[in-house]
Amino acid sequence: MKKAIFLNRLKTYFGKPQNVILLLFGLTLTYTTVAPIVAIVQDTFKIHPGTIDQYLTGKAEGYSAANYTDLFTSRLAKTNLWMPILNTVLLAVLTCLIAIIFGGLTAFLVTRTNLKFKKYISSIFIFPYIMPQWTLAVVWQNLFNSNSVTGTSNGLLVTLTHIAMPLWWCQGLFPSAVVLGLHYAPFAYIMIGGIFRNMDANLEEAATILDTPKWKIMFRITLPMVKPAILSTILLVFGSAMGSYPVPHYLGLTTLSTKYVSMNSKYTGEASILAIIMMIFGIMILGINQMSLKSRKSYTTVSGKSGQISKINLGKAGKYIIGIILIIVTFFTSIFPIVMFTLETFLPNPGDYSFLYTGDFSNLTTKWWLTNDNNASALYGQKGILFNELIRRALSGTLLVAICCALIAGTIGTLIGYAVSKNRRSKWASYVNNMAFLPYLMPSLAVGAAFFILFSNGKINLFNTYTLLIIAGVVKYIPFASRAALNSMLQLSGEIEEAAIIQDIPWIKRMTRIIIPIQKSSIISGYMLPFMTCLRELSLFLLLCTQGFILSTTLDYFDEMGLYAFSSAINLILIVLILVFNTVVNKLTGASLDSGIGG
Repeated sequence: MKKAIFLNRLKTYFGKPQNVILLLFGLTLTYTTVAPIVAIVQDTFKIHPGTIDQYLTGKAEGYSAANYTDLFTSRLAKTNLWMPILNTVLLAVLTCLIAIIFGGLTAFLVTRTNLKFKKYISSIFIFPYIMPQWTLAVVWQNLFNSNSVTGTSNGLLVTLTHIAMPLWWCQGLFPSAVVLGLHYAPFAYIMIGGIFRNMDANLEEAATILDTPKWKIMFRITLPMVKPAILSTILLVFGSAMGSYPVPHYLGLTTLSTKYVSMNSKYTGEASILAIIMMIFGIMILGINQMSLKSRKSYTTVSGKSGQISKINLGKAGKYIIGIILIIVTFFTSIFPIVMFTLETFLPNPGDYSFLYTGDFSNLTTKWWLTNDNNASALYGQKGILFNELIRRALSGTLLVAICCALIAGTIGTLIGYAVSKNRRSKWASYVNNMAFLPYLMPSLAVGAAFFILFSNGKINLFNTYTLLIIAGVVKYIPFASRAALNSMLQLSGEIEEAAIIQDIPWIKRMTRIIIPIQKSSIISGYMLPFMTCLRELSLFLLLCTQGFILSTTLDYFDEMGLYAFSSAINLILIVLILVFNTVVNKLTGASLDSGIGG
């Protein structure tokens, strides 16, 4: 009798598709998230032949705590551990501040004032996030580097004005924080702008009637209302900035990411400890997020009772002046990089802008694009960009990885979002949801390092294969799709699917004919976000493949070789690719990142 009841309960449980999805992906995500972490923890104790741990222990194999002892207590501890940690935390904090102040202020101006040129500013403001992360870092170098300060060729500022900026402005913490802050400012703009636009105006109107000063209304009423959006922005930006490799790499700042890459060959075990530290920060961010969700007060910002929000008047001249200032700033963060990278590919000596001072444009050349010869005297053994097999192979590889990651991560994320929304009060659903989101909060380089260790040293060696890139990409990008799907599925009434169940319509048909069509824009964004992000990913894939596999690692290879025309061309190809796909999706679905804010 008990056996029959148990079997009946089991049949009922697995008769619901959402339970099958949760069980299947709960186990899968646990393995794909936990197994790499276990592998990297094990690697910190492992003795690697030919590295520092073999020298310290006198053994060629086995396990030892020598890596921990050396990293935390040796005379190099300050250089290898404490300074990178301090720089990483400072970089993440400053990036959050810059992103929130710049993005939030722009969101306020676009949604709550009579600012001019809103539509253009809103559309162009999100460009830095769409572009590869290192784009603005390279532009910063091209603008401010100088032979007298950085020892490189003179940038545009020195060439045109003979003004050389100090070293702290050209390299280190300040430029890295500014560049990353500008890159992530669209996060703050989208999140804070959405709340500003839909906010109930009753409270502010009541305060105005009571003759409350405008500054007091801002700090006591308006800002507390956008607190949840600010907190969300901090959590997302802090985790992303901590794992950034390209920006500190280009701008000469030693962080946990750059130190990991430099230590990985001779200090392999100690480098793995740095990756663990990065992961611990990611898990702490997830914990803070959970605590904030539990303790968060109810912020009702859309009540349906208030009329049109009154716009703040910037004055007849002010609305134009502030608009023009924002147009100039967004020009340098969005359009100027495209112009710069295009120009670099036509310079006989990339980085040399002396022709702008003399006005002699006759030396501009097409050799970097059109040379169909790979002898050593042509382009240092490389064919031109249009005929270069390495770039072609990397482009096709990038598209392959991006399409596969988008299809797999998008499908899994959509299914997880559906299953979690159906079992939203279940602890197991909450666990699966957290496991799906955890890789997003972990620094990309740490996730890449974990997959590198798991799949390059054991029985399954997938190093330098597209399979490994796709596996790592899917695990890292599932959060995009699962969150997009979950938010949209929670809006759906259960009655819609219940009506179909009564009609005895199979689950597949319910998904494809009812649920997906209703929420297609959110679900499409769950596929497009992994695709866009994968196109411009470097930190995640840096350790998993060599040059020629994908464009981002090939760009890094050409930079190391000093072929800056080629790396500029790859930057240009990536930017154009991403903008074209983004535009196509906007036209086909009507969905855009800045929709609902003023774009």
